[in-house]
Amino acid sequence: MRIKILGSGCSKCIMLADNTRRALDNMGRDAEIVKVTDFAEIAMLGVMSTPGLAIDDVVVSTGRVLAPKSIEDLILAHDDGSHGNG
Repeated sequence: MRIKILGSGCSKCIMLADNTRRALDNMGRDAEIVKVTDFAEIAMLGVMSTPGLAIDDVVVSTGRVLAPKSIEDLILAHDDGSHGNG
């Protein structure tokens, strides 16, 4: 699994990355976490409001810092094949 944190590297992007690591730790899971700061790449994914979160190149959240529990739910939904945008 590859998880992308989409944004400029601002404090909210850092918080989202930290919460993503916490979510993975809580789940006992491992994943590659990539920080994407190139706005052309971010825009190609359709993200206009950062921070954004993408799991295996599927954007699942934009414009907010998610709590670890919310990220856990998105990872589980991704595993089940149902991709949300929350």
